[in-house]
Amino acid sequence: MERSYDLIIVGAGPGGMTAAIYGSRAGLTTLILEMGAPGGKLIKTNEISNWPGIQKINGADLASEMFAHATSFGAEYAYGEVIDVQDDGDMKRVICSDGSAYTCRALIVASGTVERMLHIPGEAENIGRGVSYCAVCDGAFFKEKAVCVIGGGNSALEEALYLTQFVSKVYIVIRRDVFRAEAHIQEQVEQNPKIEIIKKHIPVQILDDGMKVSGIVIQDVASKEEQTLSVSGVFPYVGADPITSFLKRYDVCDTHGYLLVDQNNETKEKGIYGAGDVVAKPLRQVVTAASDGANAAQHAFHMIKGI
Repeated sequence: MERSYDLIIVGAGPGGMTAAIYGSRAGLTTLILEMGAPGGKLIKTNEISNWPGIQKINGADLASEMFAHATSFGAEYAYGEVIDVQDDGDMKRVICSDGSAYTCRALIVASGTVERMLHIPGEAENIGRGVSYCAVCDGAFFKEKAVCVIGGGNSALEEALYLTQFVSKVYIVIRRDVFRAEAHIQEQVEQNPKIEIIKKHIPVQILDDGMKVSGIVIQDVASKEEQTLSVSGVFPYVGADPITSFLKRYDVCDTHGYLLVDQNNETKEKGIYGAGDVVAKPLRQVVTAASDGANAAQHAFHMIKGI
């Protein structure tokens, strides 16, 4: 039998959990559906140093605190991989991969993003055998070994710094001759003796010995000359794609799949909102995700109660 709620939130990252706080505190019956562990990318982040009021905290610890708060006003939490959203009059029907279904008056999509792959030979077959998209999850497996991080943004450099706790050497390979990361992170990377930066190169193949990663072939973007780095691990950080395929019935995304929302974080489909990294916006941070979730839940409350 389908269960009905005032508000369903897809995703338990910072945006989704903040929405749950605001929705349930306002008296809305609220359900959070999540196909992974609560916290989203927080649980893959070693250190958060830009959450106001807390100078430094482990990402998993902050996620745990947020989850406890998110469910403290009565919001329910359930495992669910959402695969479709259907219209049901004034309600939306949310369908999960296990066949379970729920209905709601308002839906907040805070499903986040999935890491983008390099799509080069040797990558897919070596996931879990040296190719990893989470340094916090897997860094300890590479103790006293050399690894390679691909990418020049904040995530790539932060994860490279994290890896230096365990590994003997970190190569950072970037396509351009400048980083996209914030200046203070760049300074830490440039001053770290375990890190070697290789600019104007791209990865073209990941090598293995039949059991695990043994190296990576990189290519100079100008000369096309190739070289091989002997590494045991490869950590790609080349962007992410939004998880919005379950909204295929609705014209609510841009050409990249990110949700287009108004000042209330509502899409042009009445009753469907967006929050967090899944939204088309210039800055994706814990604090902006939390703002999205609060904004969306407050407007959903007004819509449901006719205020």
